[in-house]
Amino acid sequence: MNIRGRNKITPEFSMSSMTDIVFLLLIFFMIASTLVSAEAIDLLLPKSSSKTTQSKSVTVSINKNLEYFVDRKKVKKNQLEREILAKVGKSIGRTITLRVEENVAMKNAVFVMDIANRNRIKSSLAVRSK
Repeated sequence: MNIRGRNKITPEFSMSSMTDIVFLLLIFFMIASTLVSAEAIDLLLPKSSSKTTQSKSVTVSINKNLEYFVDRKKVKKNQLEREILAKVGKSIGRTITLRVEENVAMKNAVFVMDIANRNRIKSSLAVRSK
């Protein structure tokens, strides 16, 4: 007597649905990444291998012509401190991101860092990844 059933379960696994999900996620992230843009002036930043974190902060930029910008707004050097203080306000965890073009002398970056230090504002230097 043949008691075995005719239905046999095969141990195969179909990956087609998993690959569909992966491709959809890939397309989603490719489209979403093109919508993100840095809100700063186009500068050639120095390279670094360290990772940076993205947080809401005021951006201070210095280009090769030694022009100072606070969040894309051109500011004279003698009015820089007043403009930075107006932008960061009195909030806790005040930070500025310093974006200095590659060939600008370090003394110009130190000038901005000194302003941040005097006013107890955290500062970070933006760099290009390698």
